[in-house]
Formats: sequence, structure tokens, C-alpha cells
Amino acid sequence: MDYNRVKLPREIHSGPGVIKETGSICKDLKLKGKVLVASGPHTMKIAGEKVIDSLHNDNFDLETIIVEKPSLDAVSQVQDCMNNVTAVLGVGGGKVIDVAKMASTQSGVHCLSIPTAASHDGIASPRASIKNKGGSVSMEVEPPVGVIADTQIISQAPFRLLAAGCGDIISNYTAIMDWKLAHRLLNEDFSDSSAALSLITAETMIKSASGIKEGLIESAAIVVKALISSGMAISIAGNSRPASGAEHKFSHALDILAPKPALHGEQCGVGTIMMMYLHGGDWEFIRDTLKTIKAPVNAAQLGIDPEYIIKALIKAHTIRKERYTILGDRGLTVESAEKLARKTKVID
Repeated sequence: MDYNRVKLPREIHSGPGVIKETGSICKDLKLKGKVLVASGPHTMKIAGEKVIDSLHNDNFDLETIIVEKPSLDAVSQVQDCMNNVTAVLGVGGGKVIDVAKMASTQSGVHCLSIPTAASHDGIASPRASIKNKGGSVSMEVEPPVGVIADTQIISQAPFRLLAAGCGDIISNYTAIMDWKLAHRLLNEDFSDSSAALSLITAETMIKSASGIKEGLIESAAIVVKALISSGMAISIAGNSRPASGAEHKFSHALDILAPKPALHGEQCGVGTIMMMYLHGGDWEFIRDTLKTIKAPVNAAQLGIDPEYIIKALIKAHTIRKERYTILGDRGLTVESAEKLARKTKVID
């Protein structure tokens, strides 16, 4: 008998100061015994220490570890600290949370996601982006059992990170277009409910664009909610289709090719402008929305040389070949890639 199993976070706590309730939230989730707090060098100071204080106040035994990079080595290092641990608390940006999700999945324990920035939808999703020799690889993991998003802390993160999160959400538009295309042409499985949630999330983000301001707790709350919803759409689908199409392939290609790539969400936002053009959609509206949010809309604002934009467009179709998108199986020629980038004003 065929059936679908959807795994979602059991509890989501969001608001200013909520990080101070970490200990009681862990108790509500029936977590007992020793827990491991994994954080980054900077995020340990701004959030990790608050988590540790809260856990101590609720009489949890705990270990701590600093995660430097989202690599397989880092995953192994976290696992090495997990003797008799019942849960891993990933406190930090997407890199720390991805490592925590992967390590907890491989060790069969729970993971709590405690983001310090809202830069991409990995906060609550069943995917983790881990670096290996060939670049970053998106891998399936168990979604976090809970999310604790302190909007006070998130609002104080560099605004560039919040704008990148907006770009990642807006890219759902072209991701759904690619998914529908694969469904029509290749009869790929399609989830109406997952696609609807993904699109509603993107539409809400666009309607809120003028209200996304630096330092505002309300702005952080809007983006966090959208990123968590996007992660849930991925869980419902059972894959990342609702939030990852040709624009993500373009971003992954840039990660491999560019000497200094921009943020994931920034690259996906610029990719969405170009892929919307290929789909025959209103790419100018996407570009103008990103401008309103103060997210990058061209190569110069990404800080990436135009030649790498062209190379990434040409290479993009070779990333995750099994995932059919508007780029097709053959991809773009040099001429068509240059025309696309110039037409959408991504390069001059």
C-alpha cells in the first residue's frame, strides 16, 4: 500500500526574547538527559550562551562544540561529541543548523533549530547543504523537532542576511514553474498542497516587501515565518521541488565557479529574475521587488564578475541532472546565456 509520510517540526516558537525559554521548551518536547549545543564562533557569543544559561536553569546536562564550516568533517566532529546525547541544538546561521541536522540524523537523535539569522529556508526543512570537494551538496535529513526563532536576535543580524532570505523565498515562484513543467512533460509527481503553500509564502513575501527594514523585529518575524513555511512545503512534498528549480541550479553553479560566491539567497534571487524571463513571466516585477528589499539584482551587486554569471548559466543544467527545469537537458549556449543576462540587466 502506497502512503505518504510527512515529517514536520512538532513545535515552533518565535518572538523577541524566546531564546531564554529554550530549557522549558526542551522539557515540553520531552527531551531529557544530556544535550549538545552546536554553534559558531560568533553566534555562540550572541545566542549560544543564552541557550546554555537557559538549559542550565532547567537542570540539563550539556556539551558544547564550535562549528567552523558546513563540511563532512564538521558533521563527524559533532557526532564525536554525541555520546549519551538525546538532542543536538543548532544555534547559529544556516551552516551550523545544517551540520546539526545532518549529525543528528546520522546519529538518530533529535535536533532543535535555533537560528540567529534568516538567510535561507534551511531553518525548518528536511534538507542540509554540506560542502565536499565538488562544492555544496543538498542532502536529505530529518527535519528539526522544534524551532526557536528569537526575532530580537535575528533582527540584529546584518541586514544583508535578511534580504538574502527574502531572495530565497521569492525564488519559490520559478521553482514551482519548473516543477509544473516537469509534471507536464515528464509526469513527475506533483503535490498541489505543497505547491500552494510555497506560492502563498512567496506571495506573502512580495506583498510585505516594502515593510522589510533593517533592525525591525517585525521584519525579522515576517521573513522567519516565510522561511519556516517554505521548509514545511519541502517536507510535504518529500523533496525540495517546491523551493528549488533552475534558479537554485544557477546558484550552485556559481558556488562552484565563482572565486568568491555571494550568499545563497542573493544568488537565487538574481537567478529567479533570469529564469522568470525564460518562463515568459514578469521578470521585471521580480527584479523590482528585490530592489525594494535592497537585495542584489545584478552581477555588480553580487560582487561577482560577469564572466562567472555566464559560465554558471551554461553549467547550471548539469547540476542535479535528474531535476528537469526550464533549462532542459541541453542548457544554454554562450550566446543565449549572454543574451539572457543582458536582457534582464544582470550584466551590462
